[in-house]
Formats: sequence, structure tokens, C-alpha cells
Amino acid sequence: MIVCRTIQELKASLSELRTDRKSLGFVPTMGYLHEGHASLLRRAEEENDVTVLSIFVNPLQFGPNEDLDRYPRDEERDLAIAAECGTDIVFLPSVKEMYPKRPLTTVLVSGITSRLCGASRPGHFDGVGTVVSKLFHLVIPTRAYFGMKDAQQVAVIEQMVHDLNFEVEIVRCETVREPDGLALSSRNVYLSAEQREQAVRLSQSLQMAGDWLYAPGMTAGQLKRNIVSHITESELAEIDYAEFLTYPSLEPIDEQTSTATLEEQTIVALAVKFGTTRLIDNRLFDI
Repeated sequence: MIVCRTIQELKASLSELRTDRKSLGFVPTMGYLHEGHASLLRRAEEENDVTVLSIFVNPLQFGPNEDLDRYPRDEERDLAIAAECGTDIVFLPSVKEMYPKRPLTTVLVSGITSRLCGASRPGHFDGVGTVVSKLFHLVIPTRAYFGMKDAQQVAVIEQMVHDLNFEVEIVRCETVREPDGLALSSRNVYLSAEQREQAVRLSQSLQMAGDWLYAPGMTAGQLKRNIVSHITESELAEIDYAEFLTYPSLEPIDEQTSTATLEEQTIVALAVKFGTTRLIDNRLFDI
């Protein structure tokens, strides 16, 4: 496995490994890898000739009061996991390497970034679009792999790829969960034992939403109220948002709409804080 810390090293290594007939799978991450990331790497390794992992905690996607400085990092462990998954190249740039000067160019995807995490974290998706665009230009992947735990991020990147004619296939990968249903996240390490116990209400509410969706007389508004009610039974939960939207357009659904009449893919998307730790989760429904 080759570890590159500069853009020059990355380009040189890719030049040696890539041929016209070789496919390249790319997994962009912010590190502190867990089984969710490992599942992306294994799939990329299975479906491509060359697999590239990037590890970069991107400051552009963190707001002034967010957890950039305390975001968990463990380079040695990350490299060990990458090697176990058969990764060929790991790109580990510094902030100075990626942004030698303050960037004056950003990639902004409008519309679908105005809700959910885009509303809660202004500027977040500008940072995501900018760094992913830059990484795509550097790596030039055949396929790029993203977990659906952050379904809005996937929708944003798919829109960017479509609008800017990137020649890369975006591969959606299912959310990997703990045995009790909690979605794997690098931020789970912040949870206290009591917070961790109560955080399972997110996945529970998503499972229950599948039953509520098809209940006689169910409306979009009642579905949301049921979800909020279940989550707030946890005294430690502070809901940022609980939304029922179309996907991937992320358009609101009128609260009076009967769920039985919906004819397009929808998503229940959640963001809930436990103490200072903000967790996200979601579930897609094909009506």
C-alpha cells in the first residue's frame, strides 16, 4: 500500500498504477475509519483494479462553532484498516497541501442544500462540494463510493457530478449499523454510556416509520409527529430536524398528503443531538 502526503506524490503513484484499461475506485473520507468505511473500501476493491482512499479533515465544511479541532483522528489505525481492505493508495494531505492559500473558488449546489443539514450548518455543503470536486480532479476515479448514512451529501454530490459532467459513477452504499441498529459514525465515540443507550431511538423510529407509512389514514404530517414523539421519549435527545421529503430532490411533502398516494421515492431524515454530539440517520422508501 502506497501512502501519499502530497499532490505530487499522489499523481506520480496514480500514473504508475493506472493504465487505460484499469478501473479506479475512490473512497473519500475524513478518517477515524470504522466498519462503515471498511465496507466501502472492500466494495471498491472488489469492483475495481485500483482502490484509492483519501483521509482529510476538511476545514471548509466545518462551521465556526463546530468540532473541527476535536474531530477524532487515528492515522495508525486508519492505515491498518486500509491495508486490511486491500487499498492500493492512501492520500493523506495536510490542510496546507490542499489549500496552500485561502481558496477563492467554491462549488455551490443550490436547492437541495437549503434543507436538512444545509439549513442547520450554513456553508457545510459548499465545503463538501469544493473538496470532493478537487479530489475528483486529482484522483480521476472510475467510481466513487459514498455511504447513504449521509443521504443529503450523496444527493448533493450526484447533482454536482451531473451538472459539471464529471466522468465518475457515484456508487450508493447502504448504511452500516451496530447490532442494536445505531448507524456507525466516527462521532459515536463522543457519546456517554447513557447517551449511547438512548441514541438507538433514531434507528428505532426509522424502523417504525416503515410500519406507520402504510397505516390506514396516515398523512405526511402525522408520520413526522409519530417520529418526533418516539425520539423525544428520550430525555437526552434534542432534535435538530425530523423531516419527510422526496428523494433525491429533497422537496417538502404537504403535511395533509396521504402517504398512500405518494408515487415517488421519499426519505425520513433525522438529526438529533445528545449533549454536544450531533447524529444523523435516515431511511429511504420506494413507494
